Amino acid sequence: MNSSLSLIWTITAATSLLQVGNGLLQAMMPLRMQAEGLSISSIGIVAAAYGLGFSSGCFLAPAFIRHVGYIRAFASLAAIAAVVILAMTQAHSTLAWALLRGLSGVTFACIFTATDGWISARATSSHRGRILSIYMICTKIALMLSPLGIALGDIQADGLFMAVSAMMSLSLLPIAATTTEEPPAPRSVRIRVRNLFSVAPSAVVGSFVVGLVNGPVIAITPVFGVSIGLSQDKAAALLFALQAGSLLLQWPLGWLSDRSDRRYVIAGLAAGTSLVSLVILLASMQGAGMLILLAFAAWGGFSLCIYSVCVAHACDIVEHDQIISTVGTLLFSWATGVTIGPLLGAMAMALLGPGGLFIYSAVVSLAFTVFVVVRISQQRRAPVKGGFVDISPTSSAAATLAPRAEVGGAGPEAHSLPGESAPVEGADRKPPQRSTAENATVETSS
Repeated sequence: MNSSLSLIWTITAATSLLQVGNGLLQAMMPLRMQAEGLSISSIGIVAAAYGLGFSSGCFLAPAFIRHVGYIRAFASLAAIAAVVILAMTQAHSTLAWALLRGLSGVTFACIFTATDGWISARATSSHRGRILSIYMICTKIALMLSPLGIALGDIQADGLFMAVSAMMSLSLLPIAATTTEEPPAPRSVRIRVRNLFSVAPSAVVGSFVVGLVNGPVIAITPVFGVSIGLSQDKAAALLFALQAGSLLLQWPLGWLSDRSDRRYVIAGLAAGTSLVSLVILLASMQGAGMLILLAFAAWGGFSLCIYSVCVAHACDIVEHDQIISTVGTLLFSWATGVTIGPLLGAMAMALLGPGGLFIYSAVVSLAFTVFVVVRISQQRRAPVKGGFVDISPTSSAAATLAPRAEVGGAGPEAHSLPGESAPVEGADRKPPQRSTAENATVETSS
């Protein structure tokens, strides 16, 4: 466990710096657009443009990573993102905002595919949930604290955008200074939604629903806060509460998902999201400020943790050399939800008032809960067992990981996607035995 952590610290540090800028940007953009007179529908369109750009980037990312490697991919794309953020200071129309936000979606998709893939290859099934949790905790601390920076500048001035661009640039430093060998370039580069759905439907649908629900809530929460009478600073603090709740639950949920069928955890989180959405709705109608803040923390703890459990669930099933493709597929599913979700969320607010956003959240989350419960009843899965073996350095800077062979015989099938002797999402599969050479410098995702 500790040895695998030593292999991910540079990418975790770089991603955390990137997320400091990204979190501040998420709080600033809707408030800046509202201050410029854009309607809630226009803000929803801009948020949807991000999802569309992100989904496009998911197709480009695996091939780009394969061509230049993880380190060069992160460095070049973070530089592009910094320039795009600076260009946003000159955006004054829905079209300009949508184009720039869409371009930022393309760059972030490639960046997060690289970082998630790097992390994903560094864990085996028995520790994947906890490795993911450590990575997510670091990035969520960045996302949690950064929206508070909105109080340090004028939302209608350009200083905050310059600060975001600076954080994007600083994220290059840990990557440029790393002495850790990057994982090998992925052999598979295709997005396989249909194939992955036949193996792990709960993960694919879960990633889509996360985008469908989390996308509009995160994009529109500052506007929601202002609409129910909060100041801009307090409205931005709602994003802090979302990430704080997610941070508190990330590790325990990773630990729990490593010891059970991960779909039970996914279903519980979705049900909790639906329930807390109703609590937020009632609290906002009564003007209960502290209750709203606490409810947002609970909502973040439930809803923002679903994606990482979905990734861990899918990565338990697929072959190791399919992990980067799996991560890209799940990101694409999420991005598709993010493209549609803000439009639906904005429509719900336009028709039902500010509370319509959380009526929408409650309904979609409840429907997903039912889907996962039905899947569990149709196909049982046992917890994946296994662990780490000896960590052998391959150079002065890098080490190798190999999964421990299962005692009592290997399962009948390898973990591969359909079209490559794919298993169904079924009971008690065991990881295939692989040589240490095959598993040199592996990785995992979020």
